[in-house]
Parts: sequence; structure tokens; C-alpha cells
Amino acid sequence: MLSQIPVDFTKVKKENLNKEILRMAIIAELDAINLYEQMAALADDPDIKKVLLDIAREEKTHAGEFETMLLRWDAEQVKEHEQAKKEIKELTGK
Repeated sequence: MLSQIPVDFTKVKKENLNKEILRMAIIAELDAINLYEQMAALADDPDIKKVLLDIAREEKTHAGEFETMLLRWDAEQVKEHEQAKKEIKELTGK
């Protein structure tokens, strides 16, 4: 993604705007996590690697914060999130 919003928010219905903003924020954080972890894997300096992995962990917190907010805004997302937990437990036994 690298700093460009791939959605035209002017075309999103007003009642869905906050949900879509939160989803886009989650995507941006996941993108950042992947980027930092890939760069850490390539870095040959241990300090650079350490900093990149630390920042990637912080981005995971941000993704969790946005997901928490999304679950406040989207009741269907909450329902599907719970359904996903059940399906994973059925599939894995855990």
C-alpha cells in the first residue's frame, strides 16, 4: 500500500464510513508489519533488525486497537468474529 488509500471514501455510504476507515487502517497496519518484518529479515545489522522487529510489534498493537474499534462499530463483524473462533476450535480442537 505504501501511503496511498486504495478506496475512494467519497463513494462510501455515510453510515459505513467509519467502519471502512477502520478496515483501511487495519490493512495499513498489516502492510506495515509485513514491510518491517521483511526488511528485518534482509538487514545484516543486528541493531537495525532489532529496531524493525520492535516497530513491527508496535504495529501489531495498532492493528489490534483498530480491530477493537471496528468491533464497536460493526455488530456483524462481532458475530462473524465469534463464529470464526468456534470454527477454529472445531477444526483444531483448541
